[in-house]
Amino acid sequence: MKLTKIALLFGLTALVPTFASADTLAQVLKKGTLNCGVSTGIPGFSATDSKGVWKGIDVDFCRAVASAVLGDASKIKYIPLTAKERFTALQSGEIDVLSRASTWTATRDTSLGLNFAGVNYYDGQGFLVNKSLGINSAKELDGATFCIQAGTTTELNLTDYFKANNMEYKSVTYDTSGQTIDGFKKGRCDAVTSDASQLYGLRLKMKDPSSVKVLPEIISKEPLGPVVRQGDDVWFNVVRWTLFALLEAEELGVSSMNVDKMLKSDNPSVKRLLGTSGKAGENLGLKSDWAYQIVKNVGNYGESFDKHVGKDSPLNIDRGLNNLWNKGGLMYSMPVR
Repeated sequence: MKLTKIALLFGLTALVPTFASADTLAQVLKKGTLNCGVSTGIPGFSATDSKGVWKGIDVDFCRAVASAVLGDASKIKYIPLTAKERFTALQSGEIDVLSRASTWTATRDTSLGLNFAGVNYYDGQGFLVNKSLGINSAKELDGATFCIQAGTTTELNLTDYFKANNMEYKSVTYDTSGQTIDGFKKGRCDAVTSDASQLYGLRLKMKDPSSVKVLPEIISKEPLGPVVRQGDDVWFNVVRWTLFALLEAEELGVSSMNVDKMLKSDNPSVKRLLGTSGKAGENLGLKSDWAYQIVKNVGNYGESFDKHVGKDSPLNIDRGLNNLWNKGGLMYSMPVR
């Protein structure tokens, strides 16, 4: 508490956890519910279906954390947030974890009192245009008007790209991705720019998805991942190792379909992951079956990817950089040992 008072004198409250936020794991266990911040609607990542059920790979991450901590993937309160609201909601303690297609940058990681726990999707910024424009490259967009979601890295990346290529543009900003694509539909802009994965999802909201296309240029690095408050290492570890458990399970061939059978595995790595040996759960402040609950309730990373954004989804996005490290991608779990 003394540190907090000192911080107030120097205006550093954003960098210091309040008493209420310093033991998130204990608070989540006590209330029996995880407050998870998600988007207002990004297909494949976090959006509600026709029955109002939240689905997507970011939603699956919320479900994985709830499974690890509470043993139940349904004990979640989903809190939809715009890009402008998301970090404030986390700082204030309104949510326990942010799982909302958020790009890991130096500024966000060092000046907001927040920590990125890892990357659950490697993305990059692209462009969506009507095929009727006859444009095949982003470099043909000089003088174009863009629909952009406010409070994102998108605006900064667009400025950098157009300066570097000596081009000019105008922009119309919106609070949500839904409003952004609606502006595009109504002809208020020539193009939409956002993370390429989001563009594929927004494309599906068009009356005729075949009338638009995503241009080939990717103009930025957008490593997306879950975020927690700084100063709470116990909770940070829980969230980070939840992500690693999803990846480790896929690498070891442990899935929602075979996880019960895998409990009898003699593979030392599988035994450590599923808690039949070692102290991974105890060291995290969780039960020994924390990772078993994740895989049983949610599946491994590959299952979630394929279902929501990959080959088994309407988006049909190739794994690419999001494949496992031993299959040409960047996804890599630290050893559970």
